[in-house]
Amino acid sequence: MDMDDLVWQASNNRGIYPRRVGLLLEHGHLDLVIRAAAERGEWFCAESAVEELCRAEEFGRALEVMEPFVMTGWRPALWAKADILLRAGRTEEARDLVRPDEAGRTSTTEQRDFAELLAKAGRVDEAIDLLVPHIGESWIRSVLVEITEGQDRDERVLELIAPHAEAARQARDEGRWDYSCPDAQELPARVLERAGRADEAIRILGQDIAENSHLTLNTLTAYAELLARHHRLDELREPATGQDAHTVLHIYAGALRDHGRAHETETVMRDAIAADDWVGYRAWLSSALLRDGRLDDAIAVAEPGFSWYDCSNLLAPLVYPLLDRPEELLRLLEHPLTVPHHGHEEFQHWWRAFALAGLGRTDEAIALAEAHPDPWTDPRIVKAGEAREELFEVLVRQGRAAEAIAAHPTVAEQRAAASKPESALLREDGYSLEPPF
Repeated sequence: MDMDDLVWQASNNRGIYPRRVGLLLEHGHLDLVIRAAAERGEWFCAESAVEELCRAEEFGRALEVMEPFVMTGWRPALWAKADILLRAGRTEEARDLVRPDEAGRTSTTEQRDFAELLAKAGRVDEAIDLLVPHIGESWIRSVLVEITEGQDRDERVLELIAPHAEAARQARDEGRWDYSCPDAQELPARVLERAGRADEAIRILGQDIAENSHLTLNTLTAYAELLARHHRLDELREPATGQDAHTVLHIYAGALRDHGRAHETETVMRDAIAADDWVGYRAWLSSALLRDGRLDDAIAVAEPGFSWYDCSNLLAPLVYPLLDRPEELLRLLEHPLTVPHHGHEEFQHWWRAFALAGLGRTDEAIALAEAHPDPWTDPRIVKAGEAREELFEVLVRQGRAAEAIAAHPTVAEQRAAASKPESALLREDGYSLEPPF
């Protein structure tokens, strides 16, 4: 097992990545996942296997899975071992394993990780004290809010983060962008809400929005979501239908839908499309119609963008929910309104092969790959010799999990393929080697 391989697969989401590991576990293949971790050095297999074993309180087996990764000296593996020890009730061992350097030479990230460990062990005040020196960093404030949820420390947390919210308001009033405060206003609202003071959170954020004293659109989104969670739809309607509609109309529409007002939801979105034919409105409505089983209506809403160069906005959101419903996916791809994408015909070949394989027509799927080799040799999708990697999920669902794992390229093979010049050029142009599901 090689530390460089571990770092590479973790940072690039490669190897047998989490979605595929999850599928193996859903089909009862924990032993295969453990074997892949041990024999192939698959980090995501190790992580998921450990989680399953800890959930079953098989802490000894979990430690055995993680130990080869720990032996490489890789810090994430060391922290994973500490988490296992913690869940096994061996708190002091866990703390001693990853205790920060008393001379202060540990990184802020390690301080954060140790604070999370302390909080899990019930030592919440120690965890807070560890983060206080770094409270000026936005991400540390987020961690503070996360680890103290349900710990009866809301008042102390508010005292620590409130000054940063005020600094954000002052920066906005003075026309400055304070990079240390991007989410400073949402965090106190979140703490107030969980403390049972939602009305106060709504009032404070509402005032920030009304006075234009917020730094980012995230504050507006947080305010809209807060209103939706507390059924304040009348108050939500104003920002949702005003100048900020692109940011929050979907939140309002979703809240209407959650309240059983699906017909009104559809009317709101269709009116928005008629007034401002923005791709975001079409994408949201088509996805909602698909969830209701109205595939043809979803296609009709999304169809105007099917031939656009970037297929990610309208057609792809319809395709991916149907990957587990191959019959409907094939119907979508064969629908007369579904036209080939400009410069992206390869996606349709790949999707069609996936649908055929999902229907048990594996030979036809492979034949399609052979008939249209370009999509499969294009590094953006997959190399020809690895066509079966793209059928990994289908093979697992067909009860051929061991075959799926054996056919999947190893981390070393993936690294070798990614290091080729043409792959590097494609990454620089913004393309990803990662399949989009």
